[in-house]
Amino acid sequence: MRYMAFDRPVLRRTAGLVFWRLLGSGRGPSMTLGADLRRWALLAVWRDERALEEFLACSPIPARWRREAIETWHVRLTPISSRGRWNGVEPFVPVTGRPARSETGREDGPVAVLTRASIRPSRLLAFYRSIPAVERSLRAQDGCLASVGLGEWPLARQATFSLWRDAAAVRAFAYAGRAHREVVGRVRAHDWYSEELFARFIPYASAGTWDGADPLAAPAAGPAYGGTPER
Repeated sequence: MRYMAFDRPVLRRTAGLVFWRLLGSGRGPSMTLGADLRRWALLAVWRDERALEEFLACSPIPARWRREAIETWHVRLTPISSRGRWNGVEPFVPVTGRPARSETGREDGPVAVLTRASIRPSRLLAFYRSIPAVERSLRAQDGCLASVGLGEWPLARQATFSLWRDAAAVRAFAYAGRAHREVVGRVRAHDWYSEELFARFIPYASAGTWDGADPLAAPAAGPAYGGTPER
């Protein structure tokens, strides 16, 4: 837990790091009141691959992951769409230099989804009452390879990161699932969020394990940024 504070000055001085957030994690696959104090994530946007490789090779932060963590998982992502802001910033600019499946109309291959919201204090109770139904739906959803609830602040600034078999599986959960559809309708009708962001990515490399396996190495995931070191 102390490194959630002590790593911030180091990250601020890291060359080539365009945008970053240290995130705690929940106990379930989506946003919950329960926190897992042993697992956390670094979300990072890099100027280029060389800056990332320099960080992984030379920074004391990943060196400590390798030395102290029970388990780590790292994934590199190419943004393909992003809508909304994070603390007033648009952190994910779709990359045109790297081929994207969406540009060719192909639907196969894994997709990563990041959602983030700042919840209005007056809507916190309604928000957390809606979570159990969505979590049950997510656990039962065919095509979800892995998911985790994340947060910048306890309760009010929440995010989810999920990996999906393909874009069709994402759409099935977002639009066909009744629980998720109803919550989205209530969010819009009652203005739950003061700020929100929704982004999709193509995972192009991964390493390590998440709960004992690499979810992108499974046969269902096909060929394969951030990390989730677990203490």
